[in-house]
Amino acid sequence: MSLFQPTATFTGGSVDQHDVERIARATLRELGGVGAVLTIAQDVQPGRWRIDIKGTHGPERLRIKCGEGSTAQWVRQQIFEQYTAQS
Repeated sequence: MSLFQPTATFTGGSVDQHDVERIARATLRELGGVGAVLTIAQDVQPGRWRIDIKGTHGPERLRIKCGEGSTAQWVRQQIFEQYTAQS
């Protein structure tokens, strides 16, 4: 069972750090990154997030865009595509 709903939009129409972390953890688990240590931080520009990853054989940093009206599926897709492209 997945920990996120792919078609859900975020409460209040915006994405917060907790949302990004929850989706990133679930996506990395799907990609075999069990036990990875994540640090999530909002980037300089609004709606952009940095995900630092330690403990996997994949990339050490991902950058995603998500703002008002973004879905969990959109966030997941960006993480999945970047992770697989850099691995």
